[in-house]
Amino acid sequence: MAKLYFYYSAMNAGKSTTLLQSDYNYRERGMRTLLFCPRLDDRYGHGVISSRIGLQANANLFDKESDFFAVIREANRRCAVNCVLVDEAQFLAPEQVLQLTMVCDELNIPVLCYGLRTDFRGEPFEGSKYLLCWAEEIVEIKTVCFSGKKATMNARVDINGNQIIEGEQVDIGHHYISLSRKEFGLVNVSPIGYRPVRDGSEGQIVYGEPSQTVGDKPNTMPPEKPAIDALADAESALLGLSTGRA
Repeated sequence: MAKLYFYYSAMNAGKSTTLLQSDYNYRERGMRTLLFCPRLDDRYGHGVISSRIGLQANANLFDKESDFFAVIREANRRCAVNCVLVDEAQFLAPEQVLQLTMVCDELNIPVLCYGLRTDFRGEPFEGSKYLLCWAEEIVEIKTVCFSGKKATMNARVDINGNQIIEGEQVDIGHHYISLSRKEFGLVNVSPIGYRPVRDGSEGQIVYGEPSQTVGDKPNTMPPEKPAIDALADAESALLGLSTGRA
C-alpha cells in the first residue's frame, strides 16, 4: 500500500535537496516521477525546483485551484507514475492534501511532500497542519540555530537583520533565518499573546511524590528536608569535635 510522507523542517535545512535526491533515486532505477512546486514561488523561476547547492529539476506548477488527484490520475493513465514529489507543501490547501491521500489510497502511488511546519509567527500552515494529521510517515529534516541548538522556527527579518513579527503569512523571498524556539522568542512573537501571571497565585497544587519503595534499585531521588537537616547537624557535630581536638 502506497503511503503519504511529510518531510518537514525549518528554513535552509535541505528540503529541496532531499526531494531532488529522492527523485534521482527513483529515475536512476528506471521509474517515472511527477514533481510539483507552487506557482507563487518564483525565486528560481517558474516550474523549477532548485536547491541551494545547485541541484534543480523541472516541475509541474500548482496553485489553490489545482486538482492533484485528477492531474495525477490522468498522468498515470498516459504513462505509469511510480512516485509523486511535492515541494513547498505548506502551500497546499486542505482539500489538496485530501486529494493526495486519494492518490495513495486509490491509485497506489506514493506521495512525498516537503515543506515548512510553521510560519514567521510560529503559526501552522494549512497544508502542513493536514499533512501532520493525515500522513502515514512524518520525518523531520534537522538543521541548526546560530546558538548551536536545533532550529525549529522560521524568523522573517528585514534588510538590517531585525526580526519581523507582523505581516502577511506568505512573503516569498530569501529573508528568513532558522532559529531555536528560545532564540525565536515565541512567547513574544506568537499571536496567542500569553503573559505569565505574578508569583504567589493561590490554589491547591498536587505533586507526584517520590516512591518509598524502590526495590533493589538505588534511590536516586533527592532526600527530603528532614534528612537534609539531619545531615547538616551531623556535619556540624563532627566539625565541633575536630575543633575541640585542635
